[in-house]
Amino acid sequence: MDATELYKQIRRIELKTKSLSHEWFAGQYHSAFKGRGMAFSEVREYQYGDDVRNIDWNVTARMDRPHVKVYEEEREINLTLIVDVSGSSAFTTGFHSKRDYIASLTATLAFSAIENNDTVGVIFFSDKIESVIPYGKSHKQVMRIIKEVLSIVPESAGSDIAKALEYYLQYRKQRSVCVLISDFRSGNYEKQLKVAASKHDLIGIQVFDPGEKDIPDIGLVPATDPETGRFLWLDTSDPHVRNQYRTSFDIQTRRFKEIFKKYGSDYLQMDTSESYARVLTGFFQSRQV
Repeated sequence: MDATELYKQIRRIELKTKSLSHEWFAGQYHSAFKGRGMAFSEVREYQYGDDVRNIDWNVTARMDRPHVKVYEEEREINLTLIVDVSGSSAFTTGFHSKRDYIASLTATLAFSAIENNDTVGVIFFSDKIESVIPYGKSHKQVMRIIKEVLSIVPESAGSDIAKALEYYLQYRKQRSVCVLISDFRSGNYEKQLKVAASKHDLIGIQVFDPGEKDIPDIGLVPATDPETGRFLWLDTSDPHVRNQYRTSFDIQTRRFKEIFKKYGSDYLQMDTSESYARVLTGFFQSRQV
């Protein structure tokens, strides 16, 4: 798209997602993601009901009265978005592509983060690391993220989640909230996911177009895999072909869910024809239970 159309689309996403985050998701985001832990705040005199394990015995001895240490939650967290921008992210059979959908999703998460004074950074990947946006917490940071999602032209069409997670583990040593956004059309990444899940709060979001789940009956159609470049003809009028197509999708999806569940991580599915806000709302609410 040209610069004028890009600006219009960025502005449109900004207005929609900023309002959504401010009015609805910022509070839910805050409740769903905990801070890094408890930080020392002050020492004060013991009050009835205080946890005796927090008594500061040195101060108690000096003051000749029991005193306790007071702690507060370290609220600020680092949100890392690992975003798949490989060839399949441009796929669409509807009004907008997966890439457009991901742009709105990432903007909503980023705005929710900065509303809570958290930092957000992004790693864009294909079968290599395409681009990295360092952590920041400004409105300008979110605008940069939106622009990059929409305009980035990957050097490679393939997708390698394992490589993206390996980079993240080197890039981010301290614990953070990590949201991995992809259609998960990638090779084996279970080993890297296991390590990432053990060190960080990892959430996987599978974004897919309805046409990747249920192929319509439109006769014989040419098809090219956007990541491998493989060309083939699909006879969509054959119920067996359509059923195989759906079965393959369902098998892959169950595998994704099982891997994330195995290592204690959350996994969400988002259909580009449906509202990502609805899915996020359900996820945030589940985290508050």
